[in-house]
Order: sequence, then C-alpha cells, then structure tokens
Amino acid sequence: MKTAGVVFSGIAALAAGICFCLETSQAQSDAGAGPKSFDGETRETYDFRFGEGKIATPGSAASEGNRFIGPRAFPSAEYCAHCHEEAYSQWRQALHSNSFRTPFYRASVNILARTKGIEYTRHCDSCHNPVGVLSGALTRDSQLDREFDRDGLTCMTCHSIQRLQPSLGNGSFVMGVPSVTVDEAGNRIPGEVAYDEITKYPKRHAQAVMKDFYRTAEFCAACHKANLPNTLNEYKWIRAFSSYDEWQGSKFSRRNPLTFYPVQSPTVCQGCHMQRAAPLLHDSGAKDGTFASHRWPAGNTAVPYFYGFDAQLEKTVEFLQAGNYLNVDLFALIKKQSAEKTIAPLGSVPFELTAGETLQVMVVVQNKNIGHSLVPEVRDLYEAWVEFTVTDGSGKEIYHSGFLKPNGMLDERAHSFTNRPVNNEGDFVDNHKVWTIHSMAYDNSIQAGRSALVRYEFTVPARVQGPLTMTARVNYRHLRESYLNNVLGQDHPAYPVVEIASRSRTLRFGANTPAAPDARDNPDWMRWNNLGIAYLDQLQYAESIRAFEEVVKTRPDYADGHTNLGVAYIEWEKYGEARVNLEKGLSLSQDPARALYYLGIVERREGHSEAELADLQEVVARYPQSRDARRELGISYYQQHRPEEAVKQFEALQAIDPDDVAAHYNLAILYRRLGLREKASEQAALFATKQVDPGAPTYSLDFLRRHPEISTESAPWHMHKDAVPDSAEPKGQH
Repeated sequence: MKTAGVVFSGIAALAAGICFCLETSQAQSDAGAGPKSFDGETRETYDFRFGEGKIATPGSAASEGNRFIGPRAFPSAEYCAHCHEEAYSQWRQALHSNSFRTPFYRASVNILARTKGIEYTRHCDSCHNPVGVLSGALTRDSQLDREFDRDGLTCMTCHSIQRLQPSLGNGSFVMGVPSVTVDEAGNRIPGEVAYDEITKYPKRHAQAVMKDFYRTAEFCAACHKANLPNTLNEYKWIRAFSSYDEWQGSKFSRRNPLTFYPVQSPTVCQGCHMQRAAPLLHDSGAKDGTFASHRWPAGNTAVPYFYGFDAQLEKTVEFLQAGNYLNVDLFALIKKQSAEKTIAPLGSVPFELTAGETLQVMVVVQNKNIGHSLVPEVRDLYEAWVEFTVTDGSGKEIYHSGFLKPNGMLDERAHSFTNRPVNNEGDFVDNHKVWTIHSMAYDNSIQAGRSALVRYEFTVPARVQGPLTMTARVNYRHLRESYLNNVLGQDHPAYPVVEIASRSRTLRFGANTPAAPDARDNPDWMRWNNLGIAYLDQLQYAESIRAFEEVVKTRPDYADGHTNLGVAYIEWEKYGEARVNLEKGLSLSQDPARALYYLGIVERREGHSEAELADLQEVVARYPQSRDARRELGISYYQQHRPEEAVKQFEALQAIDPDDVAAHYNLAILYRRLGLREKASEQAALFATKQVDPGAPTYSLDFLRRHPEISTESAPWHMHKDAVPDSAEPKGQH
C-alpha cells in the first residue's frame, strides 16, 4: 500500500505538471508567443481602421510589444478567489466587474457600434472592456469567444498593468502578459499556476501582481479621465471628463497652492474609494486584520439596484451619506419690501418676520470634502440637485423647487449640478452619444473646495399658520430618469434617490433671536468665506469682496481671508487694491505660495518683470506639480525673451497635463523660434484640434433658445421662483 501510494502520488504530480505545462503553453500562445501565435493570427483579419499597428485607437489601451493578448491568457477571477475570497465577493458586485455588461452601458455603446462601426467602440472599451480591445475582439466578423464580457474588469486586468502612459485617459495603460508569479530570475510566468507555487513563494506572487503605482491617483487616471478624439467624432478633440485633473487641482493632492482650504497631508483616490475594513471572508491580501475595499464605493446606485446587489447598494448609500462631503447652508434672507436688507448669516443675527412679505433665500452649497467635482464624470447621465421647500406650521407647502414629478422626471427649473452637452443641431445629446457632442450649453458642477450660491424667492401668504420651516437638500440619483426610460422603458421601478446633505431652519413670525449652531454648521467666518467663493464664481466681484471683508473682520489673523480679497480684486482688475491685501496675506501665511502666485500676476500687470519672475519661481520650487504656476512662469519667461526657460516650463506642464492648450500654443511658437520645426508643427496641430471651436457657442444658444425652462441655468446667477408642483401631471409627459 505504501508503494502504491507513492506511485499514485508520483502519477498525480506528473499529471499536474503536464496540466501546468499545457496551461502555460496555451497562455503563452494566447499572449503572442510561438510560431503561429495568437497575435499573428489576429493581425491577419483585424481591421486597423485608424492606422497600421494601432490596436486600440480611438482608445488608449496598449500592450507590451503592441501584441494582441488572447482572453485565455488572463487567469479568471474565480481562480484568484481561491486565496482572495473577500476581494472576489466584493468585486463581483462592484462596478469594475460589471463595467461592460450592464444595460446602461450597453445602450450607448451598441448605438455607437450600429451607427459608426464596432471598431469605434475601442474608445469606450479601452476602459470598460480592455480584454475585448487587446484580444482583437472589436473588429468586424470576429469569431472570438466573448465569454469574458460578463466579467468586465477582472482581478488580472488591473493587476497585469505594467506601466502607465502620460495622463491621457481613455485607458492610458500598458498591459503585460498576465502573470500571477515570476521565476527565480524575476521573469513573469504566463497564465495560471498551481496554488502551492504561489503559497511557497509569496514574494514572487507579489512581484508579479503588485506595482507601487497601483496605489497612486495616476493609476486611476488611466480610465477616470477621458476625451473625445478626432478619430472618434471626426470633428475635433473635446474633453469628456477628468476626475483625475479635478483631484490634482484640489486640496487633497497637495499639488496646487491655489485651493481655498488646505489639508495637512495628501489623499489619493484609493484613500476614499478603497478604505480598509475588517474582511468578512478569508483573504490572503488582508494586513493587520483589515482589507482594502474592492467594492470601490462611489455614486453608482443604479447597477447594484438593477442586479439586486443589496450589499453593494447599502455600501454605496452609506458612502454617499457619510455626512462630511457637502455642507448646505441656509445663509441669508433678503426682505424685498425693506430696501432689500440682507439678514445674514441666518441663525447668528436677529430679525423680524411678518406674513405677506416676499423673501429671497440664499442657499450656499459647499463641496467641502469631495476630491473632485459634484458631480464628476458623465454629468449628462447623473442627477444631483437642490430640493428647497418651505412649509407652514401645519405642514402645508408654500414653496417647493426641485421636486420629482409623478412621471419620475425632475422639475426642469430645479438647480441641478449637471451639464447639457449639445450636438451640431443644437439638440441635447441623449443616450450618451458622446461622439456627437459639439458644445456644452452649461455646466453647473461644483469643483472641489468651492461653493455654489442658489437663490430662491417666495411670498409668505397673508394668512398662514406659523412657524415656517425652510429645508434645502442636495439629492442624488443615478441615473437621469429620461435615460432610465430610454434603456428600460417607462414602466421601470423608481430608482434610488439619495439625500447627500441637508439643512433646515425655522422662521417665526415676529422676533427671531440668534440660535445655537447645528453640529453640522460651519463657523460664521467660513460661512462668509464660502459665500465669497460662490460670488467669485458667479462673477459678482463687489459682492465677493464684501463677503471676504466679513471674513477678515471676524478673523483678522486668517491669511487666506486677505489673499481671497486680493484674488477678487484681481478678477475685478483692481491691481492696487489686490496688492495691499495679498501682501497682508503674505505676511500672515506660513505657506506663502498662494499669495506669491497672485502677487506675481499683479507684478506682471504693473510691469515689474523681475519681481514677477521671483514670485512665480518660488511657487514652482515649492509646488513643482502646480499647473497654474508652471503655465504662468512659462508665460513670464516667454514675455521676457527667454525661450529656453519658457520651453522647460511648458514641457513640465505637459508632463502634468498633456492636454493643456496654452502649452500647445506657446510651444508651437517657441519650438519654431528655436528651429525645431517638426516639434513646432506637432504642437500647432494639437493646439488646432484642442482649442475651442469658435462656432461651438452657436449650438449652445440654439439649445437654450428652444428650452427657456432651463436656459436660466446657463447664467452665472439667477433666481428660482417656481410654484408648488402640479401633482396632476400624468406619467410619461416630459
């Protein structure tokens, strides 16, 4: 028996070895090795519509050696689940694993395939289905088994990326041959291997599947940044979205000195979207009893709702309602009958209220702790808006803006943090047909660290039961109701609406005395500061200055309060007043870069070239990845006829943002002056396609003219005077 056991064990080991060799051989063949390789066979029938050797265009995905990689070369998620149960469990419900198959994505990409051809879908699928792109499946009459579609981005999709291309987006990564381990020399071994090979040499496994850049924001930028290139739309280059650029310009990156509020230490995307927690299942990747979330919770409630992924939906709602991302401030009342006297900030000052008055309410929404805009990315599909209500003592509505109609559609006059892309006929680009976008009618998103001012006006009825309760909420829905109707039909269930933040205040008839602040309220100096920021973004410079003056009156030692005054004066082109405030802010600040940057702009306007250079040079020295500082220092060198130094700054700027239009423009001129004609022509061509089409605003105006119900949203500031909703509107009417 002992001998037989040894023989049986030897046979089993030999069989396992043969299987391992066969699997590795197949993976190598799929990856492009061997005389009749997968790569060679695929090239024979692949449609290189956009140029010989361009596998992924109009997308940016790439592979090492520019080879096609067979789908069987990627170890399955189930294979990884053997050691990573928690990661697999979370991933299966997450957006990454459902990036390709959902009807919400398929609706748009199928239209693209039908109307322009499957080869154009390489643009979208470079991120949504890179296995499909790099395997050559996205070509006419492909016979490739598309079983991999169901898994979207698998474990080995991300963990096979070997390096990143510049932050171009659209899948700007370079994929290596998928491998879960390396040999003793550090060479990657393709395909799946026996589990004991991994457990025996865990460091080799880590070497194969982990890279330091996986923990950076640039890794996420490969797909969370996108553009619409000429090869897709046959028009011109258009920025689609860039959560990465928004993060890079936010306080959380610690790369931009110009933010309104600083933080002590940087936070990358993974810090919010991959927070560590105790795993529920076994996972070999857990460290010290915690595991980095592979749910990547963010804002997509539609996919988990559609598939019934209750745990993912719960985690997503919990993430959205964490309570620290936004601040909603019922900041002020304006009594129209009292020479428009402003009562502000509400809760801190006394006032009188009587029935019959017409009141204006100022609501300030602060994007306080989101590392990108509200809302990010494909804003034409998402809905985030302010719902503002006023009710009397009996609960009867006096005023309601931002309601949902009986048919599920959002009140057209709601203040919505979204955009309206339009095509060359002035029509809204519905169904996310991004390749038809020619212009943006408006974009009301709130950038990270900034604030929006929303105004409402209503009249208090002469006979009303007090007190009045005002409530402002920021609601969020994924996706827009009309898009849900297009994809699922109008009989679909109501998709979740999540309240992200809210604030209520009670108005009593007669005397209203100051009240203790709510725990969620900002201090009064910050409330004024946020108002000033909102005014600044709405181009109301005098009002912005008055708000910032309240800040420095309350906190005279607050350096940024004085700097903010300087910024407002610069925008108003009052450089003398700007200098006084910037120098005051500089004298109080521990980090002078922000004040120095703006002081450099003042020095330029006043003709002090050497001081201008010195200021901007110091900012760049302190913040070498500041886009604005690099750009302005390059302009300073250019204006002072120092082309070599100017070129260095604009090239450094392009290393940060390869799409910066000012860099293209200036480098085209500078290279030509330095005799570098080929490089000059390249930059001139990039500038020509990336600059805004002078005719684009015409398309926006056509759209706004035909939609007066939302045209006010395109104005820098406007007043909402909507009536109480008509509940009689039938379902299905737009």
